[in-house]
Amino acid sequence: MNEVDKDEVLQQEQDLVMPGFRFHPTEEELVEFYLRRKMEGKRFSVELITFVDLYRYDPWELP
Repeated sequence: MNEVDKDEVLQQEQDLVMPGFRFHPTEEELVEFYLRRKMEGKRFSVELITFVDLYRYDPWELP
């Protein structure tokens, strides 16, 4: 396995572990993991966090 393959495997393994999973993420964890992945168009493997279009609902109608 070459160095590039090792880096890719390591990244995939890191993607499986969600920082802040205690669900009290730090500001750094929010930016570095959740928001960066959102901006890069990556999906979360665990769908505990859903994305809602806030402009589509009135506050009392939020799911």
